[in-house]
Amino acid sequence: MNVLFKDLFGIFKIFEDVYARVKKILVPTQAYAWQTFIYLSVFSGFLSYFANGYIRDIIAFCGWLFLIAGTAWYTTDDPIRVPGTFMPVGALITGFLVSVFAFGNQQDVITPRTIVLWPTISSLITAIPEFFEGTDTDSKAQIPKPEVRQKILILVASCMILSCWIQFYFVMDKWLQEYPSLLADNFQRSTFVRRTDISEKVPKNGVIILDKLQPLVEQQIDERPWSQVEKWLLDAKLQVGNLGNRVIDKQLGKYEEKALWRVEPRVTNTKSGGYVLDLLSIWRGPSSSQKGYYLKKSCRIDPVATSGKKAITSTNPEDKIAVGEIECDRVSKFVAGSPPPQQ
Repeated sequence: MNVLFKDLFGIFKIFEDVYARVKKILVPTQAYAWQTFIYLSVFSGFLSYFANGYIRDIIAFCGWLFLIAGTAWYTTDDPIRVPGTFMPVGALITGFLVSVFAFGNQQDVITPRTIVLWPTISSLITAIPEFFEGTDTDSKAQIPKPEVRQKILILVASCMILSCWIQFYFVMDKWLQEYPSLLADNFQRSTFVRRTDISEKVPKNGVIILDKLQPLVEQQIDERPWSQVEKWLLDAKLQVGNLGNRVIDKQLGKYEEKALWRVEPRVTNTKSGGYVLDLLSIWRGPSSSQKGYYLKKSCRIDPVATSGKKAITSTNPEDKIAVGEIECDRVSKFVAGSPPPQQ
């Protein structure tokens, strides 16, 4: 029985210690304490929920200030340093809150600018106490000692470089979203960019242009009187260019890189009396290759005898003999280098 009571008292003692620690954290020993600011921030958030218009904004603004002040106070009372620096971990938390408060918005609380400026703001928050001396209630400004100034400069400069690298990441990410064909390029000679995913060997948008252009060209040629086909091929540069521009505007409308693509044809005769029509989607944007690159889809066009069931409206007797037949490759070929010259 004595052992049972001893165990029960031990359990009660554990709960008592936990309660004392929680009470020490939640209940301030005096009105001027970090807990007071945290409670004021919670109270401001509660009030702003029921307010409207500019009153709500003012209350929310005050709530953010209370939250930042309370967090900064608590995390700098007995700070844990970031390894290798004299920056308190609390400064990182406070810096994040300040960055969200200053550069976030209601739609996106955490924006790229919030992340970019976070390290720099945290370093400035770390440096501010070095310019004051005294207690919390009685302090005066001072110029830090030379050795402290050196530490501050190194810390702030290091964090600014870190911010620049984070900004560089967001810039690259934006470029790759607006110009996805850059992903197909070779970055092996780049000092700053390394691929971490599986590289694309062929730009998708270049393939899409040719795949969507092919049926439009087939409609212009297939089963058309041969004389009309040859006339269309004589004007292929204009005809294919117009169709290509329609495809680019429709399929690549959401990409900035649409202005960097153009479509050109190449027409050559064959010994059998037909033609080979090469459809080229040419990339005019930046490339690791000095000559750039292009994609090609070849279509073979031949005159074939029409069947008696097909109606030919042309008055040309030759048109009643032959019509155009077109057959295109299924796969687009990627070619590194300048496109072949116009003929």
